[in-house]
Amino acid sequence: MMGPVLAACLLIILSTAWISQANGATCKKDGGVCTCNDQTKNVDCSSKGLTAIPINIPTDTDNLKLDYNKLSSLPSNVFHNLKELTNLNLQYNELQALPVGVFDHLVSLDKLVLNYNKLKSLPPKIFDKLTKLTLLYLDTNKLQSLPHGVFDKLTELKTLHLLNNQLRSVPEGAFDKLQNIKDLRLEENPWDCTCNDILYMAKWLKKKQDEGLGGVDTAGCEEGGKAVLEITEEEAAEDCVYPNTTTAIPTTIITTLASSNDDDIPELPVPQENFQKFLGYQEPDHLPTQPQCLMSISGYLGLMMSLVLTSAAILYVIHFLKKA
Repeated sequence: MMGPVLAACLLIILSTAWISQANGATCKKDGGVCTCNDQTKNVDCSSKGLTAIPINIPTDTDNLKLDYNKLSSLPSNVFHNLKELTNLNLQYNELQALPVGVFDHLVSLDKLVLNYNKLKSLPPKIFDKLTKLTLLYLDTNKLQSLPHGVFDKLTELKTLHLLNNQLRSVPEGAFDKLQNIKDLRLEENPWDCTCNDILYMAKWLKKKQDEGLGGVDTAGCEEGGKAVLEITEEEAAEDCVYPNTTTAIPTTIITTLASSNDDDIPELPVPQENFQKFLGYQEPDHLPTQPQCLMSISGYLGLMMSLVLTSAAILYVIHFLKKA
């Protein structure tokens, strides 16, 4: 009877090794590119030239550093297994857009660092699930506008950095739910103080200045050098409409085409690059780096070896059970 028992033990050991190989490929100790600390639950993937986030990041990770890489996009489900994460650092990458729902499972997140990227816009509700967030860095991007209510769920937020973007105004009520905000950085944006869209921000900043909010007096108008919080209704009297960040077809062209016969419609050349961007297609900017390729190859080889050994152990168990 010892034969089947030994075989069963061997099967358990091999299965454990296989799971460890499959789940640990991110860390250097298992052939990955990142440094993992089991005691502190930190995973450091900084400065690795990564063009994609490594797979199988440990699910109990508390602090994930992905800064100083070449990430230009994120899969929408890339962080879905990291519910214990409290600190996510993505600064100094090449992110151009954030997919809807990418942060929705990070319910324990306390700090989110996204500065020094190339973000032009934010999806609506992108931060709605991050109700424990206390720090959010969005500075030094290319943000041209903010969605309505984008910060409404961040009632615990204490630090918000929006400096060095392309913002000309903020939506009405953008900061109203930031009850615990202590540090708000808004400078180095082209704030348009001639349009009445700026009045909400001016009044809110003027009110918060008396409460000791940091950074409020550094937000200056694009023209004239006057502080935004000093702008009056007389100075910001114009109704301004800012162009959307997406490319729209002028109404006159649509009307002309709709009223013309098919034979009269001129054939407009459309550059292939623009057409692909319109459809949402993008060529990959970077090929996988050598460490990533090696990590993938070693992971697959380890997986195949584990499967072979596991199969052998199963056959061994069946053989002894038949004899028993």
